[in-house]
Amino acid sequence: MKKVVVAFLSVFLAVVLLAFDPTVYVSATIGEPDTLDPHLAYDTASGEVLYNVYENLIAYKGRSVSEFEPRLATEVPTVKNGLIKDGGKTYIFPIRKGVKFHNGNPLTPEDVEYSFERGLLYDPEGGPMWMLWYAIFGVHSRDEALEEFVGKPVSEIFDKSGEPKPEYKQKLIDFYKQVVDPAIEVQGDNVIIKLKRPYGPFLNIIAQSANWAAILDKETSIKLGLWDGKPDTWWKYKDMQKEQSPLYAWAMGTGPFKFVEWDRKQQKITLVANENYWREPPKLKKVIIWGIDEWSTRKAMLEKGDADSIAVVLEYLDQLRGNKDIQIIENIPTLSVTVVGFNWSINPSSKYVGSGKLDGNGIPLDFFSDVYARKAVAAAINYDALIRDVLKGFGKRIPTALPQGLLGFDPTLPLYKFNLNEVRANLQKAWKGEAFKKGIKFSVAYNQGNVARQRIAEMIKMYMEMAAPGKVKIDVQPLQWPVFLDATKRGELPVFILGWLADFPDPDNFIFTYYHSKGDYAPRQGKKFQEFVSTPRKELGGKSLDDLIEQAAAETDPAVRAKLYLQIQKFVIDNCISVPVYQPFGVRVQRTWVKGWYDNPMRPGDDFYILYKEK
Repeated sequence: MKKVVVAFLSVFLAVVLLAFDPTVYVSATIGEPDTLDPHLAYDTASGEVLYNVYENLIAYKGRSVSEFEPRLATEVPTVKNGLIKDGGKTYIFPIRKGVKFHNGNPLTPEDVEYSFERGLLYDPEGGPMWMLWYAIFGVHSRDEALEEFVGKPVSEIFDKSGEPKPEYKQKLIDFYKQVVDPAIEVQGDNVIIKLKRPYGPFLNIIAQSANWAAILDKETSIKLGLWDGKPDTWWKYKDMQKEQSPLYAWAMGTGPFKFVEWDRKQQKITLVANENYWREPPKLKKVIIWGIDEWSTRKAMLEKGDADSIAVVLEYLDQLRGNKDIQIIENIPTLSVTVVGFNWSINPSSKYVGSGKLDGNGIPLDFFSDVYARKAVAAAINYDALIRDVLKGFGKRIPTALPQGLLGFDPTLPLYKFNLNEVRANLQKAWKGEAFKKGIKFSVAYNQGNVARQRIAEMIKMYMEMAAPGKVKIDVQPLQWPVFLDATKRGELPVFILGWLADFPDPDNFIFTYYHSKGDYAPRQGKKFQEFVSTPRKELGGKSLDDLIEQAAAETDPAVRAKLYLQIQKFVIDNCISVPVYQPFGVRVQRTWVKGWYDNPMRPGDDFYILYKEK
């Protein structure tokens, strides 16, 4: 995210909405998308755009996270209507006729099949496609499935150029023909998805808000340079980097809004109404999603009516109270958490570790593989002050990265405590006393514009330096959102502050993400973390943490499952794998003329289709 440094007046010279216009909606938010490729995007800024441009087969019904309604499918599969068969392993989706993509191409069942298969075969590192691999095939990635099928590690299947070695080429073709293609089939007007085993959250994983299950136009995708749909070419597209994707900064679906422009200099996305939308056309005719990182600018835009809703800094929420033209909606339920994470094996290319040595001017790359180093950070956060003064009470402490509202949450589990003596004591134990003796220096990063995360980073710096004067030097690094994400994915940040919004309302989505060696955050936490959680341990009955997480995910008895999650969380807390800071309560601020909004914790942002403006 680019910090707004232009003069305040210049911002408003760029705003043309100086009078009330019921057809135009301006959302002043923080930052900008990471990518618009639905199969790589895994952040809420990207997800909000994709939610409004693309559509899925089904959608959540109203505020519910367990009831669904049709979208591009004409029916939601159930056992009762005969569209779930084979004991929960076969799902049949009748595809809606008469739907057109934004370019006029008709939606076909083949588009649905292509969309799922392209995503599964692409499966970029750090992306969301692991969910579909796990739901459909019971593995966590394309590479895991490929290695299982071929019987060789991926490193031996491909040469340095990314091409398959001659002896494995036919195996790769067969992998598509025998594994991927049979799982998603077209039969007449239906698309049939076959799971390897029953998987309860499957419909949640593909419902609207899950951009990884959005439906693309096959013909256009191929013309743009995505996978050509052939079984003997798929590997040529599997390592496409973020900026190389033809969908990186462009989107075209069947949804209620058409993508017009992504102005990178202004962090501004422009959408217009799809007047040929198969439901009724949207009431809003133009939507601007504008990344304005400066709070005072966003606030002024809302007060003047130049923005219809804004990302609010809770620390300054009281500045908006008493304005009769502004509506504040408080205590919105969420399924999200904010956590401080550690990289146990930092990328040697990192510029955030000083010298990279334990010499007083840096930290070694595996510094946070020491539990006392992690516990020192955990004790340096004034949690209660953060929630009281920064979040203004709109958050609560949680023992682990599992939010309240999901199976397994236990409020009796111990919480990390703010304690300067503990900071010092843990630093004196870290690295057998060498960390305190020689001193340490490193950086803590956060995404620019996110004041709550900024305050967390500042607390870590202030209290660790205060607890060990002259022994600790910490730099607080604000980074633009895409830069921040890339740095975490490359494993460059020793300490990072990230949130997680539920992909689907199940404890496995949080526990697996944060604590499993193949979870989405595992690469960000490094190889030593992955080794730690995948190694069998006496305190876990000879099982690894990975084993317990997988056992809990597969368990069908809720009581047994809850006990497993309790065991997992006790181990996580004892070893301070990461530091859960808070679960937020949502707050929305908007002009009183905004109508139609309601909350759903699964949405990545606004659903502009349900909104309209009326004085």
